[in-house]
Amino acid sequence: MIQQMMNAHLVQTDIAWEDRRENHRRVDQMLSESSAIRPGDLVALPEMFDTGFSFNLAKTADTDSMTLDWIRATAKAHQITLHGARTVVGPDGRGRNRATIAGPDGQILCEYDKVHPFNFGREGEFFTGGSEIKTYTWANAHGSTTVCPVICYDLRFPELFRKGMKLGAEVFVVIANWPAPRKLHRSVLAQARAIENQACVLSVNRTGTDPNASYAGGTVAFSSQGDPLGELADGPGILTVNIDLAALRAWREKFPALRDAKLLNPPPPRSR
Repeated sequence: MIQQMMNAHLVQTDIAWEDRRENHRRVDQMLSESSAIRPGDLVALPEMFDTGFSFNLAKTADTDSMTLDWIRATAKAHQITLHGARTVVGPDGRGRNRATIAGPDGQILCEYDKVHPFNFGREGEFFTGGSEIKTYTWANAHGSTTVCPVICYDLRFPELFRKGMKLGAEVFVVIANWPAPRKLHRSVLAQARAIENQACVLSVNRTGTDPNASYAGGTVAFSSQGDPLGELADGPGILTVNIDLAALRAWREKFPALRDAKLLNPPPPRSR
């Protein structure tokens, strides 16, 4: 079997509260100090990496496109696919918790609005959930694959992942500000999503504290068979993982469980 190795880097940051410029600087420094990141790689940042999990839209929304421009410029400077995040204001005047992904030439490949606001944490009082599952193509000299973006609380809803899988996703990138008290849930759910969809799951979290919560890091990645590919502790850092697309596709072919998902693949109606 010929290996098709794709390298992904999950950037676990300690986010400065409501300070976009400082958070851009912190990520810039981490990327510049990394010797592992190569052109064509995928780099993923935490949910709301530029502000923290704040509902202060007047201060955090990317109305001046500062974060959008930074994502595009950074992707182009490093020639990477950069899976970033930002807050925007929708036509209803409410926030959108958005993943913004740029390709190596700085073009926007995909923008996904978090479908499930975290109502337990009052997100739904300030943010409107999205309504569409999105995917994008991550390609480099070693191959290409379809990636589905997922944001934090979305991880608890397996139907979202099934819809992404039906759109062709082989890799799910889960960006989060997942609080420390439920750290185990995030890891277990990410592993389950990998196993049940026979897909690689990259789950990047933040670390540190904000005025409302503490975060234990624990950025982790799983193969399409649920094997751990790597995990970070609770400090800032970058988790680099190798994704073997050939092995992923061979596993789906060898053990074709997805073909037996009757509720996803209903039989055609009987002719009369």
